[in-house]
Amino acid sequence: MKKFSDFGIKPKTNGFVGDKIKMWDVLNQEIIVHQYRIDESKFKDSNSGKCLSLQIEINNQNRVLFTGSKVLTAMIQKVPKNESPFTTTIKKIG
Repeated sequence: MKKFSDFGIKPKTNGFVGDKIKMWDVLNQEIIVHQYRIDESKFKDSNSGKCLSLQIEINNQNRVLFTGSKVLTAMIQKVPKNESPFTTTIKKIG
């Protein structure tokens, strides 16, 4: 009898690993961004209509960060996907 793995079926989406973390818990701290994804926001009152999902590492732990920030979404789209991982610090302005 065959095993499921014998069929060579791979998942279509690459899920992120780790507990969800709030934006204010990473502000002004260096993080490692491993990958990102931009989807339509499920919240109708979202500023951008988009949801940025980040697979990050902070304090040697894998975490997932979700944000509707237009600024962060626009900035991260300029980073080539093949340049991950990279380090950054998210700072609140104003």
